[in-house]
Amino acid sequence: MVDPAKVEAVAEWPRQTNVTEVRSFLGLAGYYRKFIEGFSKIVLPLTKLTRKGKEYKWTKGCEASFLELKIRLTSAPVLALPNAKQKFDVCCDASGQGLGFVLMQDG
Repeated sequence: MVDPAKVEAVAEWPRQTNVTEVRSFLGLAGYYRKFIEGFSKIVLPLTKLTRKGKEYKWTKGCEASFLELKIRLTSAPVLALPNAKQKFDVCCDASGQGLGFVLMQDG
């Protein structure tokens, strides 16, 4: 179970005003990257702010990225235990680079 105080701290995290603050937030978010689908695409606008020689300019893309990360970090995925008495559906997808699948019940 997650600590409600930590969830609240992330939910109330203020907008970053400099590169150091962006790096701090990305450090926190990066720790949980394996739980966030499409993490690298979501953080791209924020990562661009940390590049050397670039002017710090908070854009709409940065704001959207920041808000999306806060939502993803503070909401838990909905998972349930399977019911062995019901049918299972296997949904899969394959490409030349990989294979993925999900075991589902009731959609």
